[in-house]
Amino acid sequence: MRRSLALLCTGFLGLCLASSFPSNINIGGLFPTESHEYEVFRFALSHHQDIPKLVPQVDMVKTGNSFSMTYAFCSQFAKGVYAIIGVYDRKTVNMLMSFCGALHVCFVTPSFPIETSNQFVIQLRPELQDALVGVIEHYKWSKFVYIYSSDSGLTVLQKVLDTAAERNWLVTSVNVETMTEASFLKVFQDLDKRKEGQIIIDCELERLTSILKKIVELGKNVKSYHYILANLGFLDIDLTEFKKGEANVTGFQLVNYDDPNVSRIVQQWMDFDNKDPKVPKRGLKYTGALTYDGVKVMSTAFQNLRRQRIDISRRGNAGECLANPPAPWGQGIDIQRALQQVRIEGLTGHIQFNEKGRRTNYTVSVMELKPTGPKKVGYWNEDEKFVSTAAFTPGNNDTYGFHNRTYIVTTILESPYVMLKKNHEQLVGNDKYEGYCVELAAEIAKHVGYQYKLKIVSDGKYGARDPETKMWNGMVGELVYGKADIAVAPLTITLVREEVIDFSKPFMSLGISIMIKKPTKSKPGVFSFLDPLAYEIWMCIVFAYIGVSVVLFLVSRFSPYEWHAEDYEENAEANPNQPSSSTGQTGQGGQNQPQQSPEQTNEFGIFNSLWFSLGAFMQQGCDISPRSLSGRIVGGVWWFFTLIIISSYTANLAAFLTVERMVSPIESAEDLAKQTEIAYGTLDAGSTKEFFRRSKIAVFEKMWSYMKSADPSVFVKTTDEGVMRVRKSKGKYAYLLESTMNEYIEQRKPCDTMKVGGNLDSKGYGVATPKGSSLRNPVNLAVLKLNEQGLLDKLKNKWWYDKGECGSGGGDSKDKTSALSLSNVAGVFYILIGGLGLAMLVALVEFCYKSRTESRRMKQSINDAMRCSTLTRMSGNGSGGENGRIVAHDFPKAVQTLPCMSHTAAMGLGASGM
Repeated sequence: MRRSLALLCTGFLGLCLASSFPSNINIGGLFPTESHEYEVFRFALSHHQDIPKLVPQVDMVKTGNSFSMTYAFCSQFAKGVYAIIGVYDRKTVNMLMSFCGALHVCFVTPSFPIETSNQFVIQLRPELQDALVGVIEHYKWSKFVYIYSSDSGLTVLQKVLDTAAERNWLVTSVNVETMTEASFLKVFQDLDKRKEGQIIIDCELERLTSILKKIVELGKNVKSYHYILANLGFLDIDLTEFKKGEANVTGFQLVNYDDPNVSRIVQQWMDFDNKDPKVPKRGLKYTGALTYDGVKVMSTAFQNLRRQRIDISRRGNAGECLANPPAPWGQGIDIQRALQQVRIEGLTGHIQFNEKGRRTNYTVSVMELKPTGPKKVGYWNEDEKFVSTAAFTPGNNDTYGFHNRTYIVTTILESPYVMLKKNHEQLVGNDKYEGYCVELAAEIAKHVGYQYKLKIVSDGKYGARDPETKMWNGMVGELVYGKADIAVAPLTITLVREEVIDFSKPFMSLGISIMIKKPTKSKPGVFSFLDPLAYEIWMCIVFAYIGVSVVLFLVSRFSPYEWHAEDYEENAEANPNQPSSSTGQTGQGGQNQPQQSPEQTNEFGIFNSLWFSLGAFMQQGCDISPRSLSGRIVGGVWWFFTLIIISSYTANLAAFLTVERMVSPIESAEDLAKQTEIAYGTLDAGSTKEFFRRSKIAVFEKMWSYMKSADPSVFVKTTDEGVMRVRKSKGKYAYLLESTMNEYIEQRKPCDTMKVGGNLDSKGYGVATPKGSSLRNPVNLAVLKLNEQGLLDKLKNKWWYDKGECGSGGGDSKDKTSALSLSNVAGVFYILIGGLGLAMLVALVEFCYKSRTESRRMKQSINDAMRCSTLTRMSGNGSGGENGRIVAHDFPKAVQTLPCMSHTAAMGLGASGM
């Protein structure tokens, strides 16, 4: 009887205790407005309706506002909640820790884990630092950049830095909270200079998304970079652009979506509270999955408390949370123990907590971004550490897709490298283009074995970095930012470009040269035959000629050997036909004649001396010559002088008359720098401009100082614009460009440009690929093979010289031998015509003068005298004068006895001589 009574009392007491456990459990919720975690919290509550039922008391708060969080926490504590689930921020986490520890209220959170000894904080998110260190060791990184956000705490960073100190790693930590656009860009610039690309990003999902977007904008989503995302939601991140750029991305995944139970719940989530089926609902993120597991943990814990019949009811006033000293809740310890003792399988794997409320005995998947998408390559847990399930091969994608995709080849319209065909409108694709680089791209693709598509660069530039925005433009920008896979163009290999892209071996060597408008050929003057000797020499020759003639005249006068006697026989010979009236006089003269002495004559008068010197100078000789020794000495030295002068003149005359000279205003860069009359400039956003900007040579620094300050600007947007400016500037503009292009344009019509001086530097064109591209090595080998086969030289000859329009040898050369034209010797004809005219004029003057003298002597009119003289000369009388002697012909006597035909008149001008 007593035993039955005891059993009855025990059952009744158990029933009373069970009935004392509340059927509804008030739980608090602290979530940001319209947050993903709050939506999942509502979804989780709809799935957990078992007894005891969880009744939410939710406050929408600003997690970064301490006052708002304090008010909400105290409000829920006053309402008698048994536990609180929610998220916190770096600014409010310490406040929550204090309240929870003082009041013994459990706070279940999916937020980032923190180092704390407060056992009332149940942290659903696993710690990542050990898994991250395991992956770093697996990849054998020793130098990397660690980009972190202080919003998620510094726990992971501290673990990485401690390990780095032990392993001698070189870690560059960057806080995104204090990082500006410029500093963010500088991080990647430093990595490019060091040719390193290992980066770890430790941020919450929202901030991580914005950072990845900036990376894509900078064009750093390429294979030369390897990113590790220290985030547990790898599949929640949009990595489409990184996949296109073939960047290496590694991350961690907490939720296994391949699990059937997980997939079922995710599908239910997609269908939950979907008001508009046309608008796709956001997927379940890992923070949402943690929130779902948090609700499940709380439901399981309270069910366990109910089964254990532990009294956790809150009777009377719940107490004041701001009381001093605080009054902790007695049953809080029981709830804290129940939560820590939960062992379940949730969406985030196995859920278990240690005595500090942190997750333990969990597994994290390690993911990599492959060309086919994200793929699991390993996992990490506390027992096995990092376990690789797929061999890591850094060069795994080096040959991937050569035959399975079409590569974008960026280039630029620049003759003769890439040009549109005349009928390009009727063609499509690569067939629209022709040129050196078009054929080179085809040869490279044939050797490497890939399909490609030519794409003209949108901004028409080669590629330079903007000094303000630090962004790359042109073809370099398209490679850097992943818009193209390869650049086959006249792209110069430079240091700044090599820092951000990779180049092959040069396929063409060149240097910066100067292009000017070809000067007009110096038109030969009328007296160009005088050019072989300088003006001063001609003047000296004239003075020498006069001087020699005067000296010859003087020595001939002083030397007795130049004087000789000549018998006076002219009277007897000249008057055989005088009238008889004169006979008496003649007879008297004949009686006196033997008494006359012979006349002393000297042939070298002033005029004969001038005539002798002129004949010798013209190398024609003369009918008189010196007899004396002194006269012959003068003649000999004059002949020697004329021999040397005439020989020198003849030697230079051939060159001056057969070579057309072009006088160039400049011959070198030094000439350009010294003057200001001729402007000079380069292509904007090109390697030539960069060369002058970075040069430390005094001449080039002076040229750069002029170019950057010139107004109007001397820079041009395209090479064609620069060439047109040279042609239209009438010699007042010089264009600095690569020598290969200069040589090509020199052979294009209208053949009015020319290259002057030597190259200012030495460089080469190379085929460019993005940093770390799988095409780099195959393209490099293809270029070397084409060079060894001689195909590169063959292509250059084809597009430069075989199709030249200005003749062989690069068009009109500076000095070109040609046939003589009339303009070269026009002066000689002018002198001939002038001499003939002068001779006729002198003859006329002599005729008139003699006729006037005869008219006075014969007392006739000048007209009659001129008529008689003319008739006499036209009839032939007195003709044949030779050396001053008269040859008389047989004329009828009637004619000879005409009054006007006296002996003296008949002699006329023929009797006059020197």
